[in-house]
Amino acid sequence: MKKIYIIATIIMLYAFGPNAAVKPTVVIYGGTPAGISAAVAAARHGAKVILIEQTRHVGGMNTSGIGTAETEHLIEETISGIPLEIYSRIGKAYGINKPAFYFESHVVEKVFVDLLAEQNVSVIYEAFVNSVNKTHNAITSITLTNGKTISGNVFIDATYEGDLMARAGVSYTYGRESKTQYNESLAGIRLLDKPIDVSPYDDSGHLLPGFVEAKNLTNGEASKRIINYNFRLMMSTNSDRVPFPFPLHYDASRFITLKRLLAEKPDTKLADIIDMYSWNYPPGKYETNNKQNAVISLGLFGGNTDYPDADYKKRQQIFQDHKDWTLGLLYFLQHDQSVPRTLHDEVNRYGLAPDEFKDNHNFPYYLYVREARRMIGSYVQTQKDIFENPKKPDAIALGSHFVDCHHVQKVAISQTQYINEGRIWVKVDKPYELTYRIITPKQNECTNLLVPVCVSASHVGFCSVRVEVTWMQLGQAAGVAAVMAAKNREPVQIVNTDSLQKILRKDGVLFNRDEKNWISNDKP
Repeated sequence: MKKIYIIATIIMLYAFGPNAAVKPTVVIYGGTPAGISAAVAAARHGAKVILIEQTRHVGGMNTSGIGTAETEHLIEETISGIPLEIYSRIGKAYGINKPAFYFESHVVEKVFVDLLAEQNVSVIYEAFVNSVNKTHNAITSITLTNGKTISGNVFIDATYEGDLMARAGVSYTYGRESKTQYNESLAGIRLLDKPIDVSPYDDSGHLLPGFVEAKNLTNGEASKRIINYNFRLMMSTNSDRVPFPFPLHYDASRFITLKRLLAEKPDTKLADIIDMYSWNYPPGKYETNNKQNAVISLGLFGGNTDYPDADYKKRQQIFQDHKDWTLGLLYFLQHDQSVPRTLHDEVNRYGLAPDEFKDNHNFPYYLYVREARRMIGSYVQTQKDIFENPKKPDAIALGSHFVDCHHVQKVAISQTQYINEGRIWVKVDKPYELTYRIITPKQNECTNLLVPVCVSASHVGFCSVRVEVTWMQLGQAAGVAAVMAAKNREPVQIVNTDSLQKILRKDGVLFNRDEKNWISNDKP
C-alpha cells in the first residue's frame, strides 16, 4: 500500500507542480449549478478557479427554464451549504428574508453571476473541451474548441454530458441496466403503464417515427434507450408575450397521433398535452415541461438515442430537432385545421415570456438533458443505497428526491394501442447519504478529476440524484476536495474524507441522515 501511495504521489507532482500548495488551480468544465457551487467552494478554500461554460450563460437548466429547487418532491430540510445560500440570495432578490425555492431564470442567473464575481472566478464562455492532455493518470491540461489550452492541478467535470470525463479515459455507461445487474427491482425496461388508445401505425400500416414494437422487449431487461429530453419553455399569457416562432423545419406528419387524439377527444385542453407550472411567478407566466403519459407532449421520444456519445455537430442536430419538435407542436396547435376551435383559441392566448432568454429569441439556452453518461467510478450508487443501505462513512451530501424517471420510449403493443415505457416514480421517505466515492473515478484511470453531475450510479440510483440541488451539494464537496487534493499533492481518491467532512460541516453542509427527525415530503 505504501508503494502504491508513493507512485500515486509522484504522478500527481506532474499535475500539481511545486507551487500547488501555495495557490492551486482548479479547472471546472461546465457552468451548471453544480459547477458554480464547486467553483465558489474551491475559491473560498484558496484556489484559483477557472470555469468553462459551453453557452453564453452560466446556470445550466436553472437559467434555462427549471425554476424550482424541487422541494415539492424532496425533503426541504436537507438543503444546506452553498445551495441554501444561493436560494437565500434568490429570496433577497425577490425582497423576502428567507430562501426562495421557486424562481425565474433571469433572476437566478444574476445571483449566479454575482456570486462568481465575488469569488473572482474566471469564466470562459462558449467553449467545449476538444482534447485532454494527461501525464500518466493525471490531467495536465485540456484544449478547448476555441484553441485555448487550460492547465490546472485538479479538474471537475460538472456538465450534464460528461465530455471531459470521457475524453480523460474514465469508464462510463449510459442507458438502463437490467434488474439482475445490480439486483434492482426498478431497473430495466418497464412496460407497466396503462395502454393508450391511439394507433401507433400510419394509414399504410407502417410504424410511426418515434415508436418501437413490443415483440423484442422484455420487462427488466437492459436497454441503451434513455430518458426523454425536452425544452423547458417559459410561456406567458400577458399582452407583451412574444409570438411562438415558426420552426426551422416543420413537418405536420410528425403530429399524426395528436390529430387522432383530437378527433377522438375534441375537448382536449393544453394542460392535457403540456405540463404548466405557475409556481410563485408573476401572474400570467408559466414554466412548462413534458407531460407524463400524454399521447404527445414536449418530450421527443427516441430523438435523443445517440446523444450521450455523439460529437458536437451531431448534438447540435439533435438540439435543433428537439427545437423543431417543440415549436412544431405549438405551431400545429395554433394553426392546423384539425385542432378544435376551443383548443386553438386557448393555445393562441400563449406566447414566450419576454423577460427570459432575451438574447436567444426568448428560447431556452439548454436542452433538458435529464441523463446522459454516468461514470463507472470508485463506487456505483444503486437502488439499495437509497432504500436499504443509506448510511455511508464517507458521506458528503444528502439525497432525498423521489426516484424519478420520465418515460423512455413509445412501444406499440397492437395496431390500436401503445405504451409509454420507462417511467419510475417512487417516494423517498428519509434522506440517504451520498458517498464521496461516487464523484471519484477509479484511481488507475484518472487521479485528479472529480465528477459531481455524471456521477457513478446505476440508472435507478441516478434517477434520485439527478436534480440541480443535489448536484449542487455534490459540487460543493467536489470543490473542497479538489483544493485538498491539490494542496496535499495527492490523488482525489486518497483525500481524507474525515477532514473533508469537518470542512463541509463547518461550511454548513448536512450529510448525516441521523442528525434530525426529517419531515417526510407528502406532496404528490
